[in-house]
Amino acid sequence: MPAHAKRAGRRLQGVDAARGVALIGMIAVHITPSIGDDGQSTLAHLLASGRASALFALLAGVGLALASGGTIPPRGARLRQAFAGTATRAALLITVGMILGQLDSGVAVILVYYGLFFILALPFLGLRARTLLPLAATWAVLAPLISHLLRIDAPRSAPGDPTVESLAEPADLLRQLILTGYYPALPWMAYLLAGIGLGRLALASATVAWRLLVGGAALATICSLLSWLLLRQGVLERLIDAGTGAHPTSRPFTDGPLTTSFYGTTPTTSWWWLTVASPHSSTPFDLLHTIGTAAAVLGLMLLLGHRLPTALTPLADVGSMTFTLYTLHVVLLATILPRDHEHALLWHVVIVVGVAVPWRRFIGRGPLEAAAAAGAKAAQASLKA
Repeated sequence: MPAHAKRAGRRLQGVDAARGVALIGMIAVHITPSIGDDGQSTLAHLLASGRASALFALLAGVGLALASGGTIPPRGARLRQAFAGTATRAALLITVGMILGQLDSGVAVILVYYGLFFILALPFLGLRARTLLPLAATWAVLAPLISHLLRIDAPRSAPGDPTVESLAEPADLLRQLILTGYYPALPWMAYLLAGIGLGRLALASATVAWRLLVGGAALATICSLLSWLLLRQGVLERLIDAGTGAHPTSRPFTDGPLTTSFYGTTPTTSWWWLTVASPHSSTPFDLLHTIGTAAAVLGLMLLLGHRLPTALTPLADVGSMTFTLYTLHVVLLATILPRDHEHALLWHVVIVVGVAVPWRRFIGRGPLEAAAAAGAKAAQASLKA
């Protein structure tokens, strides 16, 4: 077996554990109320809102890099095979996501967007980290400006998840997926580019892991602090005067400027909205802050994988089959374990861990992961025929 294939095929426990953190964080946000009985943001939302899904997206990029050669970008036939395998996985993600969108789960299902991210990432699979990471930073700054400009006169998408019925209105569906939806691809591609770039690094190295932890934490802190300072220097008053228009928010913006969720994009009533770092606002400050938090979590999990591999195993087992477990979580929310069920969060976490640990030990890949891998393998084999 070629060396690059060995590197690509070896799973990194820390990467899987970071995926587990992302999934459990998203479960907590889906189930826990954003505002507690005391009128303040709940701990789950303070920690995970906007950050868990960003970690999920960034790790998608890491996974694409690892699956396509790790530190060595693919070239020639390997690159074409990576294209075929990635596109096949994207098709399955989109199909399952549209089916889940039919359910009354109350979740903004990410899988259709996730599949589109895979497709849009194809042109970048052959690039190295030294190109991808500066590109990701530039994208995080410029894409929100372009999005804001394009959305000024654009109609808002209908609320709800993309479903099979959405295919009847392809223009509206694409506008939702790329520009106005909960995980808009135009700004969110910054996460994929950053993730592919990080996946091209030597993630098995403790030195790289430390740099991710320290550098990511520093980036996240600086971006959040700058946004907070700008709000205190008169920007908050400008935003109050401009108003949110018809744009939905999780709570009045003045109640918690840095904890109010904007459901994917900010209002277009003022360009000053691009200075907030609120969850799901897709501003430069939000994107760079959550890229930083995602990199820090990845670095921490990689370090724990070196120091405490046994203790990290259950979390890594969860992260090794997030496609299956995310799907199970949405189905449970829509059926027998809705969010108003007593101890719903505890039950959902217990179930995903209880499924993942024995499945990983005795069977291996999760069922949806196995289907995606089989489809990718078949697509790659067709290129050799």
